[in-house]
Amino acid sequence: MRQHLDIADVESRTKIRAKYLRALENEEFGMLPGPTFVKTFLRTYAEALGLDPQVLVEEYRATYESRDEVEHLQPLGPTAMARDRRRGGGIRPPRGPWLVIGLVAAAVVGVLLVIGLVGGDDNGGGGGQKAGGADTTETQQTTKTEKQKPAPPTRVTLRIIPNNEIYVCVDNGPGTDIGFNGIISEPQTFRGRRVRVNLGKTDVQLTKNGKRVPLQPGPDPVGFDFTPRSTKPIPLGQRPCA
Repeated sequence: MRQHLDIADVESRTKIRAKYLRALENEEFGMLPGPTFVKTFLRTYAEALGLDPQVLVEEYRATYESRDEVEHLQPLGPTAMARDRRRGGGIRPPRGPWLVIGLVAAAVVGVLLVIGLVGGDDNGGGGGQKAGGADTTETQQTTKTEKQKPAPPTRVTLRIIPNNEIYVCVDNGPGTDIGFNGIISEPQTFRGRRVRVNLGKTDVQLTKNGKRVPLQPGPDPVGFDFTPRSTKPIPLGQRPCA
């Protein structure tokens, strides 16, 4: 009021919807996506008004936030091999008749190798030339195939498709400027050599460079750090806008 601002002005500055700003002022924190975003919105709102955000966040933590709050991350799921190791099974080497079969196969390969060498001597130099020609052809085909392989991507293209309204905060790494901070209800695309995202919930579809990111829909917040070669979860407290 001292700055002669109304809710619409602050909404335009902070990109936070007016109903969430009113919820902050009325301390109706249950209307916001969760404690993480209450603190994020408090910081953004305070900075827009020139106030000390740390004082407001600490007051909220002391008054409303449970000290036992623990984030429940969606496990990506252990592989069958990892489950076997935990059970103590591991990978056991084959035993019994497989050992005999392996020895017999090795003996057959040895006999065929000897026959092939003798046959090559009887046929003179022609056989060697044909073999060499075949080997050259295979090498050329392999080289051609390798040349046709597309180069690995050097940038990240992240596509976010929300199933309904969802809070999103995006940057390009720790210490970089916030690229986006707000609520979306329509698909959005973000690009960069590195893209970090903080989502209010997992009721959303993510694709990185055209490939679907495995994500179980749910109400819990989640964060990811995307590079062209990796996708890593971001712990609570280290995510953008956290």
